[in-house]
Amino acid sequence: MAATATQSLDQALRECRDLDASINARLACYAEAVARFTPAFAAAVDRLVARLQQSDAGGSAPRVGDVMPPFMLPDEQGRIVTLERLLANGPIAVTFHRGHWCPYCRININALVHAQREIAATGRQIVVIMPERQEYAVALKSESDAPFPILSDIDNGYAMSLNLVIWVGAEMEQAMRERSRDLPKYQGNDAWMLPIPATFVVGTDGIITARFVDPDYRKRMDIDDLLAALRRAR
Repeated sequence: MAATATQSLDQALRECRDLDASINARLACYAEAVARFTPAFAAAVDRLVARLQQSDAGGSAPRVGDVMPPFMLPDEQGRIVTLERLLANGPIAVTFHRGHWCPYCRININALVHAQREIAATGRQIVVIMPERQEYAVALKSESDAPFPILSDIDNGYAMSLNLVIWVGAEMEQAMRERSRDLPKYQGNDAWMLPIPATFVVGTDGIITARFVDPDYRKRMDIDDLLAALRRAR
């Protein structure tokens, strides 16, 4: 990708991230910048999303009323974190992200960081899960100043158990390589698989009370909807 396009997208990321607007308006702002500065890549993304939607990717992920499958994953400090232990402290939003390199995930996590004070004030929690090695979890936590744990789901094992994992496909693999998105380096494997970004709000009884799953990674659960779901969870 040309340096001028990279610089323009970096600026667009900052501007869209800091908009006084809903999370999906900020994400749409960045998607528009991608289409403007790198139209070929944007077209490849559209084809990927269309393929995933046609195959109902994420459609068989856990639903409201289901028990959230347990996990045992390392955080950015290498400490093992379990869903059971987190739920002992109150309801939680379990959020899946593609990685530290993903601009949409960075915009989303920035919004979660800003919502954290209100979430914590009501005794609720957030946990971020992504399929990257610990050093990248550390980098993301430092860059975003995230007060919540960022867990490493190596080889997408947990996301796979929730039917959230997709293969990016040959076209997108090539497009990502051209943009220096080195998934084998970040993830420690060469599978080129990613989780569908998703959010599950889970009550202290382990039951899912709200969910957002969309194979179009340019869309995320609205922050107001997340806050309302966490307030309702018991």
